[in-house]
Amino acid sequence: MKFGAALSLAGNVSVLAIAAFAAAPVYAQSAPPEVPELVDDTPIIVTGSRIARPETDTPNPVVAFTAQNIEQSGQTNLTELLAQSPALFNSLGSFDAAGSEAAFGATGVNLLNLRNLGTQRTLVLVNGRRHIAGVSGEAAVDINTIPVALIDRVDVLTGGVSAIYGADGVSGVVNFVLKRNFEGIDVRVQQGISTYGDAPNTFASATVGTNFADDRGNFAVSYEFRRDGRVAYSDRAIGRPGAERLARNPDDIPDDPNVFDNVFLRNLRYADSSPDGAVMLDTDLVPAFRGGGQPYDLGRFLPDSGFLTEGGSSTSINAYQGDLQAQTEVHNANLIASFEFSPAIRIFGEAKYVHSKAFSVSQPSFDFYNFIPADNPYIPQSIRDAIVPGNFADFGLPDGVVVSRDNFDLGTRDERIKRDLFRGVIGFDGKISDNARYEISYTYGQNEFTFSSLNYRYKDRFYAAVDAVDEGQFLNGTPNGNIVCRSSLNDGSVSTFNVIEQLFDDDPRNDFITPQTFPVGATSPCQPLNIFGEGVRSQAALDFINVDLVNRVKQTQHVVNGYVSGDFGAIFELPGGAVSFALGGEYRRESSKFNPDATAQTPSSAIPEQSVLADLALLAPESGSFHVWEAFAELRAPLLSDQPFAHRLEVGAALRLSDYSTVGSTTTWKIDGLWAPIRDVMFRGSYSEAVRAPNITELFAPTTGAFSRLSDPCSPVNIDNGTEFRAENCETLISGLGVNFADFNFDDSQQSSATLLGRQTGNQSLRQEKATTWTAGIVLQPQAIPGFSLTFDWYDIKLTNAINTATLQESADFCVDSPTLDNVFCQNITRNTTNGYISDYLLAPQNVAFFKTAGGDVTLNYSFSPGLGRVNLRGSLGYLDKLLFLPANGGRVDDDRGELGAPKWVGTADVTWDLGDFLVNYGFNYAGKQRRYEYDETENDPDIVDPEFLFHKAGITHDIRFEWQLADSKFNFYLGANNFTNEQPGRGSANTPVGFMGRYFYAGARIRSDALGF
Repeated sequence: MKFGAALSLAGNVSVLAIAAFAAAPVYAQSAPPEVPELVDDTPIIVTGSRIARPETDTPNPVVAFTAQNIEQSGQTNLTELLAQSPALFNSLGSFDAAGSEAAFGATGVNLLNLRNLGTQRTLVLVNGRRHIAGVSGEAAVDINTIPVALIDRVDVLTGGVSAIYGADGVSGVVNFVLKRNFEGIDVRVQQGISTYGDAPNTFASATVGTNFADDRGNFAVSYEFRRDGRVAYSDRAIGRPGAERLARNPDDIPDDPNVFDNVFLRNLRYADSSPDGAVMLDTDLVPAFRGGGQPYDLGRFLPDSGFLTEGGSSTSINAYQGDLQAQTEVHNANLIASFEFSPAIRIFGEAKYVHSKAFSVSQPSFDFYNFIPADNPYIPQSIRDAIVPGNFADFGLPDGVVVSRDNFDLGTRDERIKRDLFRGVIGFDGKISDNARYEISYTYGQNEFTFSSLNYRYKDRFYAAVDAVDEGQFLNGTPNGNIVCRSSLNDGSVSTFNVIEQLFDDDPRNDFITPQTFPVGATSPCQPLNIFGEGVRSQAALDFINVDLVNRVKQTQHVVNGYVSGDFGAIFELPGGAVSFALGGEYRRESSKFNPDATAQTPSSAIPEQSVLADLALLAPESGSFHVWEAFAELRAPLLSDQPFAHRLEVGAALRLSDYSTVGSTTTWKIDGLWAPIRDVMFRGSYSEAVRAPNITELFAPTTGAFSRLSDPCSPVNIDNGTEFRAENCETLISGLGVNFADFNFDDSQQSSATLLGRQTGNQSLRQEKATTWTAGIVLQPQAIPGFSLTFDWYDIKLTNAINTATLQESADFCVDSPTLDNVFCQNITRNTTNGYISDYLLAPQNVAFFKTAGGDVTLNYSFSPGLGRVNLRGSLGYLDKLLFLPANGGRVDDDRGELGAPKWVGTADVTWDLGDFLVNYGFNYAGKQRRYEYDETENDPDIVDPEFLFHKAGITHDIRFEWQLADSKFNFYLGANNFTNEQPGRGSANTPVGFMGRYFYAGARIRSDALGF
């Protein structure tokens, strides 16, 4: 059957269902209680199903965070809270959205990562409906756009959701359920600050709602404001020059198996480069002076360390990280309304506008081995006096110096973002008969944002500005003190250039920098730039060499969804009750446009793949869209109830047929069931096949340039750090180029701060991913212990045909670590036939990977009265049994369990003691130990580090909160401290195993009333 016919058939069946089931009462859609009770039998629409049912009667495991849980956490950043749970532990929070950690155009964006399978595989919904994405070309939702004040609960569900909600949810779904029929007023203000006096947080929200027309209508508006302050890397101990880091042991060169390869060292610095300049006087390229003319302290050089030193005048490696947390500001306005004309028709709507801003400081530009002629008047006299005539004659150069420099004073590469997001929902629902009801809705989302990439540098202008001369000296040999650019006095030739690019790079495109972004000669706007010393540059020179890039993104989403749900009770019933169903269809269209700044789209005349800007590959506009037609059906059959050994027994199934404009037809399905032999015990399980279609960027990204760092796996320092295939493959690969493998030695030290130019692109030949998931669990609700429930669920996910874009480093490693060289990674890398170095590469997404993950979750809820007040216990514990990644068929399986971001054990617990007008909450968070080095690094290198430091130790933090309610009033006051014992990240780490924030204090007040009047 063709898909169109199937969709037509689904519509006909819907009409027949509407006509046939005109009988008994429909399930009411009442809101869940503030703290969900597992014994509640109120039918609702639960996450993972379109069939109304009691909330805990789900065959799939659901972990819920209630509004009360969120408020008592003291967190106003939802991602930071949700990431404490086992399922979402590796989500992208504040640390991942700031400084050098943030992706291009993603400063301040928080994304959820369910089961460590990636943000692109985590489906985020609001009230069971899709939400516009927060990242260009992707489907991942920025959680900062979800209003905290309106959340009723957050459901986290693993597996089986693609059959219900469509693609993207191969790992599961996170559904934000908002308050419905809100009546009254709710105002909250909160202020927080860290124990270090930074990271201020201001939060304020106001929600007002009322029923009208005899409670048939409801109208509510809400406004929320949140501001978080920056935290610089230098604001924490790890960001100071004296901080400890693991580095190559200088006393273990060459490698002694009885001596640990890596040890903790202090004051690590990038060799031969400094913020005020590292000046070299001869061809050995060893700094002799600092830029201001002071002697240069070389420190202690660390061999095989990536060109680091211990101590000295060079730049601290910690100075390069930028921020630990971005400065963010979010304004979130929401409107929710509904009106019931009759039981047969209710109109409902949602509207949301979010305006947000973010700013973060990142890395500076850097220059290595730039030749400066001796006639440059900015050269300090002490350096000039030390220049020996003919000092660079071996390079064929005139007299001069070579300078390496980290350009903090020329402007760091910061990012500033403004976002405007709109989302609207309008729909109708109602009762068709006593046994069926319907819902039709349309969702529109639009996200427009502008992100400015600050202080990028024109390559030709920089070299022209650095090549300064005394005007009189240049024209007639008599200095007059007027310093100008050489290119302003001649035909535009520039005598400053990178000696490494010109003398050691075989690519002739690097031989000369030709001015192309400014006129030369007498009309030139060139302003001379002094790089000898820190802070000695002029603002005019900065304005000439730098540019702020203004990039724009627009994303849109259209979703039309309609379905009928009900039961066959008017026709027949099984021994366990009526068979329930849901049947419907959906149309969705997604589009994304990225338009980079015109300057970034201007190619260099020397290297077409590179833009005219230094250290920025050529960018190109990205535009793409897709649409999908879908039909879905769901069935729930209660086989038995109230029978011996079958208090409840039911099975269910769901099917979804999809037709994508990009990948064609797909089918997803699931089967599930639950069995309660007695009221106290229920077993549940599910099996499903889900798909993820490639996103817009994966499909439609244009071919652009790429810059990547590389430590060549075939270099002597790395040859023994791979699989058993690496050494033989490297020899075959390098020798096959005509290069003597015994002489091959990629100079990692020379490339430590440089990058290799290549290309990256999308792939319109991509196919959908497929995930096979099964879950099995047990729910215990002993009647002998009222208020107690315990659940245990196991999940197992296998993702095949997975889309993966390997980095240059991964591609180079995977190429030679595979059993043969006949693989896609080797095909995408080109090596130079003269020296064997990588000269070109292509990074593109491929269906070449699979993931396997499995584990178990335990959740506990217990509420009881000890005689004084009421105590609520809530806890969850997650165990990660496996997390495997295979980059390509025939490649090496990468075991990620226990590595950074994937500890074997993660747990969180809360204890709340409610005394009526006074409440105390204690929170406990646990993250198990995590490896500092990956398994493939340690497999063939047992002495890589002292076993004491192979792991980050388990991280434990404690939270406390006190709340008072004024007697007989609606006013609440609270204060608390998260991580009140001020636990710190592990030795040598910025954010593991606990976060960088440290102890955090907060206090606030809340006014709540069930009616608009007091």
